[in-house]
Amino acid sequence: MKRYLGVLLLLILCAACTQAARETAVPTPTLTTPEPTVADGPYAEELALLLDEIELMGVHDPAVLQAIAAVPRHEFVPAEYLDQAYENHPLPIGYGQTISQPYIVAWMTELLELQPGEKVLEIGTGSGYQAAVLAELGSVEVYSLEIVPELAESAAERLARLGYTAVQVRQGDGYYGWAEAAPFDAIIVTAAPDHLPAPLVEQLSAAGRIVIPIGPPGWVQTLWKFIMVEGELTGYNLGGVRFVPFTGPGAEEHPLDDSAIP
Repeated sequence: MKRYLGVLLLLILCAACTQAARETAVPTPTLTTPEPTVADGPYAEELALLLDEIELMGVHDPAVLQAIAAVPRHEFVPAEYLDQAYENHPLPIGYGQTISQPYIVAWMTELLELQPGEKVLEIGTGSGYQAAVLAELGSVEVYSLEIVPELAESAAERLARLGYTAVQVRQGDGYYGWAEAAPFDAIIVTAAPDHLPAPLVEQLSAAGRIVIPIGPPGWVQTLWKFIMVEGELTGYNLGGVRFVPFTGPGAEEHPLDDSAIP
């Protein structure tokens, strides 16, 4: 009987200690992405909803989300599409080109893994929206090439008017990159060639990255991320996307062949 009482007392004490431990234990903090700051304005509610959607789709870099929050997308779309400026889909901007889906802009920007002091080249300025997002990351040199003269001119004017004066825009064939400003730590391509242009690879820094859609025009392409490691290019297939086709003499003079990457 005494042994039984002793065991019972021990069990009661253990239970009390366990309960006390539960009551005093410090819960493990849940890591969350800081909320981006959305400025007050006529599109503040739409922008906040868009940011929530982009984050739910998998973009979590706080700097990228804040860059999306900071850029007034309605300034980059034609007047007839203002009511859709913050909807999560591409919009036409004329000359057969589009302003990309906001999620795609955010995702590709996140994939670049840009660090302060790095230099990035964008192929396909379009309206200038992607360049503005890159510029909002801060302390990043942004160069942007657009093959359509009218779009290059209007994008440069728009970016300057909105205060993105550090973005350098030039009209030219993106297939050949921007050799005078190379090397680049990152290159982002916002139109789809049928292979990776060799000049862009040559303009990468020793640890450079390229994010680019590759595939046939008018069809689903594949988004690739290439990383230069010890002089060798490693590619990562990130799944299907849809972009306007890559145009210009460079792409026409260098058709897909057996030696193309990928």
